[in-house]
Amino acid sequence: MPGDRLSLTFAALADPTRRAILARLAEGEATVNELAEPFDMSLQAVSKHLKVLERAGLITRGRDAQWRPCRLETEPLDAASEWITRYRDRWAARLDRLDQEIKRIQRGEHHE
Repeated sequence: MPGDRLSLTFAALADPTRRAILARLAEGEATVNELAEPFDMSLQAVSKHLKVLERAGLITRGRDAQWRPCRLETEPLDAASEWITRYRDRWAARLDRLDQEIKRIQRGEHHE
């Protein structure tokens, strides 16, 4: 299961630092130094977070001379969103049926 894309995406998103990095990258490309700025951690620690995000396919690192910009990749997020939506729709339908059943019971109707 370690190679499962969806599992890698959710595992990467489980950490608040990585989510903050993705939020920053949603505004545009940034270097490791720029990404590390708001955090009270070493560049090495930020780099480890970036490796997790890169392994999950959530970011890519370019090369422009000495500058190595990181950029957000949205495809894994789209896949996770589709998975969540599919199950949210199922859960909503089940809750709607439960709500109808509770209302029926409250009205004193018998189920046949």
